[in-house]
Amino acid sequence: MRIVKNGDVHVSAPIGMPRAEVEHFVESNREWIAEARKRNYEKQKRRAEFYNQLPLRTQAQIDEALLRLKTLIEPMVERHSKAMGLQPPLVFYKQMISRWGVCYVKDNAICFSAFLLLLPEWCVEHVVVHELCHLLEPSHNARFHALMDKYFPRWREARKATRNICTMEDEEEDEG
Repeated sequence: MRIVKNGDVHVSAPIGMPRAEVEHFVESNREWIAEARKRNYEKQKRRAEFYNQLPLRTQAQIDEALLRLKTLIEPMVERHSKAMGLQPPLVFYKQMISRWGVCYVKDNAICFSAFLLLLPEWCVEHVVVHELCHLLEPSHNARFHALMDKYFPRWREARKATRNICTMEDEEEDEG
């Protein structure tokens, strides 16, 4: 049983388990469900408060934020691309809430979220290196982690700090 972002309860049960047994299980865990929904609501509230710190309601605000982001990220991309032996890829910026960055390996392109502006610079640098490493290794396997260790040794610490700053991680649903 798990509580998803919108507060719904998702229950998985073996095929053939009587419906009454599943309903009894849910009923006997009502207190846990109420607490998990409360935690979920608070997490979503903190997440919204985090993202609302960056005003992106007008085109002027969007343009200003993307220019600030470009000014911050381009030197990082250039420096790390050189260290990794990469040609600086095509870099573009969007208002992404679901991800900090995306690497399009086939197109040699990377997209960064405008909301990176809400993070400390060393956490932004972690995202830059992460996406550049994907140009060398598309998946999150041992080779990818070795590349991260080589080019940004504090990546685990940066990832943890980023997660503590906001509640962005989708896989952190409450489970019971």
